[in-house]
Amino acid sequence: MAKMVDRVKEINNLPKQIRNIAICAHIDHGKTTLSDNLLAGAGMMSEDLAGKACVLDFHDDEAERGITIDSAAVSMVHKIADEDYLINLIDTPGHVDFGGDVTRAMRAVDGAVVLACAVEGMMPQTETVLRQALKERVKPILFINKVDRLIKELKLTPEAMQERFVKIIAEVNAKIKGIAEEGYGEKWQVNVQDGSVCFGSAFHNWAMSLDYMQKENISFKDIIDAYENDTWKELGKKAPLHVVLLNAVIKHHPNPLAAAEYRIPKIWHGDIESTMGQSLMKGDPNGPLAFVVTKVVVDPQAGEIATGRLFSGTMSKGLEAWLNRAKKNVRTQQIYVYNGAKKEIVNDVPAGNIIGLGGLKDAYPGETVTIGEQTPFEEISHLFDPVITKAIEAKKPSDLPKLIDVLVQISKEDPSIKIEINNETGEHLISGMGELHLEILENRIVKEKGVEVTTSPPVVVYREAITKKSPAPEEGKSPNKHNRLYFTAEPMGEELKQALKDKKISQGRIKKKDEVLWAALRETGMDTKEARNVKNIHNGNVFIDDTRGIVQIGEIIELVNDMFEDVMNNGPVAHEPCQGVVVRLKDAKLHEDAIHRGPAQMYPAVREGIRGAMRTAVPVLFEPIQTLRFESPVDYMGEISKLISNKRGQLLDMQQEGETVTVIGKLPVGEMFGMSSELRSATGGRGSSSVIDQNFELLPRELQGKIAGQIRERKGLKAE
Repeated sequence: MAKMVDRVKEINNLPKQIRNIAICAHIDHGKTTLSDNLLAGAGMMSEDLAGKACVLDFHDDEAERGITIDSAAVSMVHKIADEDYLINLIDTPGHVDFGGDVTRAMRAVDGAVVLACAVEGMMPQTETVLRQALKERVKPILFINKVDRLIKELKLTPEAMQERFVKIIAEVNAKIKGIAEEGYGEKWQVNVQDGSVCFGSAFHNWAMSLDYMQKENISFKDIIDAYENDTWKELGKKAPLHVVLLNAVIKHHPNPLAAAEYRIPKIWHGDIESTMGQSLMKGDPNGPLAFVVTKVVVDPQAGEIATGRLFSGTMSKGLEAWLNRAKKNVRTQQIYVYNGAKKEIVNDVPAGNIIGLGGLKDAYPGETVTIGEQTPFEEISHLFDPVITKAIEAKKPSDLPKLIDVLVQISKEDPSIKIEINNETGEHLISGMGELHLEILENRIVKEKGVEVTTSPPVVVYREAITKKSPAPEEGKSPNKHNRLYFTAEPMGEELKQALKDKKISQGRIKKKDEVLWAALRETGMDTKEARNVKNIHNGNVFIDDTRGIVQIGEIIELVNDMFEDVMNNGPVAHEPCQGVVVRLKDAKLHEDAIHRGPAQMYPAVREGIRGAMRTAVPVLFEPIQTLRFESPVDYMGEISKLISNKRGQLLDMQQEGETVTVIGKLPVGEMFGMSSELRSATGGRGSSSVIDQNFELLPRELQGKIAGQIRERKGLKAE
């Protein structure tokens, strides 16, 4: 093994021989089995265990449920002709509740192997992972898995097999074309001719690509014969999975230097002409340091280890570094490279590699680590927001401090979870993507972290919005009556809403000239002057300063920003987050003396003013809606449509293929609790569902008052 580490260290310094890749697919399409077999092929685990060991599923609950929950990093060496290549691979989860992990893994890699099951073809989650890859400009290649099932279960002829492959490839290519940015959709089409499509069976450890079949003189008929005569074990010797697939990775995926030229302008918005910009574009090991954290894992022996991608400079032990989002200094400790799934300590590593790093306390995924302050990389944004919340408390009061530590740890390990810690009441809130997400989280707190907890039944996170423009400015006055501020609120225009949803406009406070942002705002129909008055964009809401000639405005604007964000997080109807609200400060009468307009005076004035303006703008609640895809045998078609209509849902589409029916339905998350068990009993355990999309829609009028009342009561607010 020691020899292997030395080889990894040698290739670390040869960026043209490095490939950083992720394996991604729909749940149960075989990602972890595939990764295991790649490791076994590279001599990093025993071949007999591959596919059964699931080496990359470290947690008990992953083994128990047979699904990958956390992404895991491994490195292996692959030889082509006489050249050694280093392949850094991240195995990602397929379940939609853990999609955040896929998004974060995509930041670290330049290429993705997208798996599609030969029997099921393209699935909703396959499309989601493609979307996540293309959003980060990661180049996909396709592996069609479980081909053995086409032969053994469906008994297809060579012609029928080829037809099925052609159909899957066409679907994937249509998605790539539809999702990718201009110029990439055409360029990144996958096809059989050039070997960017492989097919095989990860479970039986063989794979084929057209060029390999021609070189080794193997035909489709030979594959079918091998299964009919039960000699399929020979296929794994003739066409080993790791050789065929890793050859395709090396041929079709870019090395870090080639990828930097088109990925950096997309994921880093600093000045490309600066020293840092030039170093990032060239992946220069001698340039300034830039490391992006994509995952934090808490190791019982080594403490917190931040895995991520080194885009520029050389990482060495004991550096005094700066966390650009947490705004604090840290000193780097151990540096790890992955040797198979094991971590080995090294002294230093140059740009272009995926590494583990100790010593980054307070670093969350998405953090940019540099020497001295620099423009951080774009925030890693997730496709969906958390929509389900539970209150969680420690059974024994003595466990409270431990529970708080565990919750902080968990929010680092999985940033798609939102955690609110309330030290006064001892009740803490955890919000996640779905019931399974929170259930797994709870299990981990109890089993792995050893804290006994009680949780409340899950509740849904709503959004508040307004439907009209407030008729006149609302006054907010400070407790000392010396400061008066006047606000209006209005619903946001569709173009601006869409631009925020598509991430064309970056969020945050605007403190200096920002030509890029102003141009993006003008594209949504704002005039130049108004665009320059935008002071804050927070969670899809906008604050505009319309005042003129007020001398002290610069001194209080940060206080106004604080409370604008506060009200947007806790709206006037039920203290739920707001969406699509434009708040304008119309006028202000301020006290001459700074001592009379500190936070204690300004905060209540701003809060009262903005809430007042929203109350006159006809506020309403929006509820989260998930679009689901149900699959079951045809006999249960009626049961599924009944289930959807009983839950205030809407049936969008129903298609029958052979003995299976696929139903697409839209359901309010508030009605979905316990749905998985109801679906199981309605379909004799043979139905399944997966989330395709999520958005917020207006809660029906007749439920507005009732739900608002329930939330206010739950939060201990006054009934009115």
